[in-house]
Amino acid sequence: MNIGILGTGAIGSILARKFANAGNSVKVTNTREMPELKKIAEDLGAEAASTQDVVKDVDVIIFSMPFSAYKNLPKDLLKDVPKDVVIIDTSNYYPMRDGDIPELNDKTESDYISSVLGRPLTKLFNNIMEYTFKNKGKASGGKDRIAIAVAGDNPEHKKAASQLADITGFDTVDTGNLSDSWRQQPGTPAYCTELNAAELKKALDIAVRNKAPETRDKIMDKLQEYDLQQDHDKIVALNRSMSYESVGQEYKA
Repeated sequence: MNIGILGTGAIGSILARKFANAGNSVKVTNTREMPELKKIAEDLGAEAASTQDVVKDVDVIIFSMPFSAYKNLPKDLLKDVPKDVVIIDTSNYYPMRDGDIPELNDKTESDYISSVLGRPLTKLFNNIMEYTFKNKGKASGGKDRIAIAVAGDNPEHKKAASQLADITGFDTVDTGNLSDSWRQQPGTPAYCTELNAAELKKALDIAVRNKAPETRDKIMDKLQEYDLQQDHDKIVALNRSMSYESVGQEYKA
């Protein structure tokens, strides 16, 4: 499979490495100058490409960028991309990083990104932490395999996205249409809580939309006390306890 990835941060770089190791042809781009981008791409087992070229002649395009970066993309970037190309959004909105975006009062994060890009999207790889993604994947059928959520309006594109998730070591649970993707956004019980498929399905079901932003911000405030590299299990426990509590539930393993 030919895959283009925009962004080589925490999730984008892991995706590139995992897909390349699985025998796929991967192109990556970021905002660095080409000599530095080539070094990054070589380390990932990928090919360096410009923003315009990374979306050409691929089966899948993955956007793995901060929200604030989307407005800087070329307006016609996807104009010539065929409709059968799967376009995946891994992004999450954090107002303290990305600033205030009034449109998000009425749209899900991925609906907003879809409107910016002018193309339908599939939402995937957003509700998993870097450490989890890098270290906790299991082969298909593995006991208590962690699941991640996938949302979108095109069933075939969701199926293809789920196959990609399987390559990286994770099951998927269908959230619903892209308008339902708020159920996997920051502050919900499905967000970065390391659940198996059955647990994740329940977490998606119990989410309360208007509770998520406040819970997201409270969790972020609490995380200032944590060493994000050393306290992974404590961070997962915090996400579980605070997000479940916000919807009147208690997480039970």
